[in-house]
Amino acid sequence: MGDMPNQHDALTGSQIDGRAYTDAMDHTCGNWTSNTAGMGSAQLGHIDRQGRGANSTWNSSHGSRGCSQPDLVATGGAGLLYCFAVN
Repeated sequence: MGDMPNQHDALTGSQIDGRAYTDAMDHTCGNWTSNTAGMGSAQLGHIDRQGRGANSTWNSSHGSRGCSQPDLVATGGAGLLYCFAVN
């Protein structure tokens, strides 16, 4: 049923289809360089929720409360970052 406290959020910065966002909003905490409390946001996935509805995918479920470590923990994660390379 998950960790207590909840730690299922993974920083991905991606849309459900795996692509980067192209809008003007920040979905990557300043391209993964910001850790300012209450500022910015990162798109998060639920690593334990694959296949449980459109808003609970492993790579794109919701934004974070901010970019600092306490903000990421308060959102439901441990600040884990998942990077993927395409050849």
